[in-house]
Amino acid sequence: MAHPVIETDECIGCGICVDACPQEVLEVNGGVVEVVNEDNCIACGDCVEECPMGAIPEVVEE
Repeated sequence: MAHPVIETDECIGCGICVDACPQEVLEVNGGVVEVVNEDNCIACGDCVEECPMGAIPEVVEE
């Protein structure tokens, strides 16, 4: 199982990563991004690449 690591103190809630995710894993809630569908994550890294703040430093597989 994989999921993106979100550094909420760096996240500005812009939603660019949400739009970049092909599997609808992320959602903006309360002004920050959170993982809402971890089971859908395919560890593609699109969210990591698209985040302008670097608030998603990696996708980890557990």
